[in-house]
Amino acid sequence: MALRALDNTMPAAVEERPKKVAKVAAPTEAAPVKAASPESGKRKKKNDENSAPRATAAAGEQAVEYIPSEELEAAAHPKAKAAGLVAELDSKDWIRACEALNDARRLAIHHSALLNPIVEKVMLAIVKTMKSPRSAVLKTSIMACTDIFNSFGNLLSSVSDDAFDKLLLQLLLKASQDKRFVCEEAEKAMRAMAASMPPLPLLKKLKAYVHHANLRVRAKAAVAISHCAARMDIAAMKEFGMSALLQVAAELLNDRLPEAREAARSVVGSMHGAFTKEAADKGKEEEEDAPSVAASWESLCSLSLPPISAQAVAKIAASQ
Repeated sequence: MALRALDNTMPAAVEERPKKVAKVAAPTEAAPVKAASPESGKRKKKNDENSAPRATAAAGEQAVEYIPSEELEAAAHPKAKAAGLVAELDSKDWIRACEALNDARRLAIHHSALLNPIVEKVMLAIVKTMKSPRSAVLKTSIMACTDIFNSFGNLLSSVSDDAFDKLLLQLLLKASQDKRFVCEEAEKAMRAMAASMPPLPLLKKLKAYVHHANLRVRAKAAVAISHCAARMDIAAMKEFGMSALLQVAAELLNDRLPEAREAARSVVGSMHGAFTKEAADKGKEEEEDAPSVAASWESLCSLSLPPISAQAVAKIAASQ
């Protein structure tokens, strides 16, 4: 057997393994650029810092100017303003409503004779604007009430009981609000009301709110009652009823709010002052009259009030 020479043979070619080739991603086609439509230029980005901010309702309300009464000038065409006033007050456009309210203020201050025939319709329209959610409308409507009170005095002689009752309720509610600027304006209007109107008919209207469910409404009514009592003489108090007025004061003395209790003390002080003045006007000497006046006052309290309330009222009078 022939042997194959190992040293003379070439080694068989070894098949080399193919080298790995790095994969190169094929270049993708660029996404087609969308042609700008003619309308796209008109659209603004939501957060474009270079674009002007849109006008908001709050900005509009800040632009409304609250003109003091003494700075309101007479209307240029008062008859035309009076003729279209009620319709303008009922406008859905709150800016127009504010302008109409200022026109009502001008007419009240400078042209009250033109406003007098339509004052009830105007007051009912103002009551409606006082329910507006717009702060500017609300404040201007209360300012209009103040000017009308100052110009017309006894408003009850010019409007119906129903119209006045609606106005009084809205003023009490607005004076009881948390918004300070509304509350202060309503309190100013109520002071004008108490100062300009005869105290006796106003007191009769306010008496109903002593039992109101809202604590703040009761307190604001109590303050108005104290303003009325301070302007009443003994004859007006007797016409209302000394016992009835004492009972109102005694009830408010037990109210939960300090404002109502302080107003009740003021009512007692006004009553005691008028009661004492009547005795002095009868020509009696002060020293000789003091015991009898005190005894008469205590007798009135004991006849009008329960014992505990009578003692509280007598104590307030004694401290003054």
